[in-house]
Amino acid sequence: MNSNDMLAGLLAQAAREGGDLVTLRAVVEEASELGARRMLARIGLDDATASQDMGELRELLRAWRDAKSSARSAVVGWLMRGALALLMLGIAVRLGATDLLR
Repeated sequence: MNSNDMLAGLLAQAAREGGDLVTLRAVVEEASELGARRMLARIGLDDATASQDMGELRELLRAWRDAKSSARSAVVGWLMRGALALLMLGIAVRLGATDLLR
């Protein structure tokens, strides 16, 4: 049972027991709003600059992901170059091209 089903069930039960459905819905909405405000205050996002802070955090996260992707691509590129260099060295040894170095 998810929270929406549970809330609907509680509202239906309260309405059956004589509670005004409109009032109950208003109480739930107000409680939700209060809970959301408390949570935002708890994590420090309850001031006027909160939207700007979130924008900056999103930019930082995007930059971090881009940097991580670039670093990963660079490492893969260097590994491929190293593998190809070793392959070419192995082919040169196999063909006897090392005699040219003497």
